[in-house]
Amino acid sequence: MSAQILDGKAVARAVLDETAERVAALKDRGKETTLATVLVGDDPASAAYVRSKRRRAAEVGIRSVHHELGSDVSQDRVVGLIRRLNEDPSVDGILLQLPLPAGLDDQSATIEIDPAKDVDGLHPTNLGMIVLDRPVFAPCTPSGCLRILEHYDIPLTGANVVVVGRSFLVGRPLALLMAARGADATVTIAHSRTKDLAGVARRADILVVAVGRPEMVTGRYVRDGAVVIDVGINRTESGSLVGDVKYDEVAEVAAAITPVPGGVGPMTVAMLMHNTAVASGMRARR
Repeated sequence: MSAQILDGKAVARAVLDETAERVAALKDRGKETTLATVLVGDDPASAAYVRSKRRRAAEVGIRSVHHELGSDVSQDRVVGLIRRLNEDPSVDGILLQLPLPAGLDDQSATIEIDPAKDVDGLHPTNLGMIVLDRPVFAPCTPSGCLRILEHYDIPLTGANVVVVGRSFLVGRPLALLMAARGADATVTIAHSRTKDLAGVARRADILVVAVGRPEMVTGRYVRDGAVVIDVGINRTESGSLVGDVKYDEVAEVAAAITPVPGGVGPMTVAMLMHNTAVASGMRARR
């Protein structure tokens, strides 16, 4: 068996095209959509991620305003900037690039973001709305995973889903979204302490892997004909990018699989743009 490739680049392109249309329609009504980006410190990877997000924003017609703070900045100054952006009527969405430098508290800073401008979907209020089956802004990576499945007509209803990984960024919110009314999957959250992890994973119709360990999941974790969503992105010593799934081996067993790179990664940025356009539309209705 050779797995179907679930092309995240193509799905992301569709999301970005839809977002551009939404942003243009808002502009026709006199509402400019604005995303504020906040970069703290000098981490090259974080800086590259923010540049990528700003480029995508420009592509779809979203104005971005960028703020940089040094790595020696205080928590109070980070919070002060976020509060000013909350109060700025021209700002529709706020992106605080995580992780923050050592000595700063990611969670305390994220909590300060106005939930109506939390386009990353990480504020406790927005995470709580997922629990209530009333999501406003879901985290971008889980949303991107769902959009890939929807694009390729892979049904969730009645499916046995195993999510390997329980982070608040991906694993937990994705499990909630997949089990929610309307999605109706039966979801198991597995992790490093799960007994017989490979055996649990093999029961999945849809296996999502988000553990941050390069090529941890091999063919023995995957049953014949399963759909595999690889959320991981890891850089090897040689500089190449690999996922949490051993791609060549698993692709011989699975019915469909996301590649790394080019799978879930592009969806994260696309869903951030989507959320920003939604936030702009909500503010336009006020």
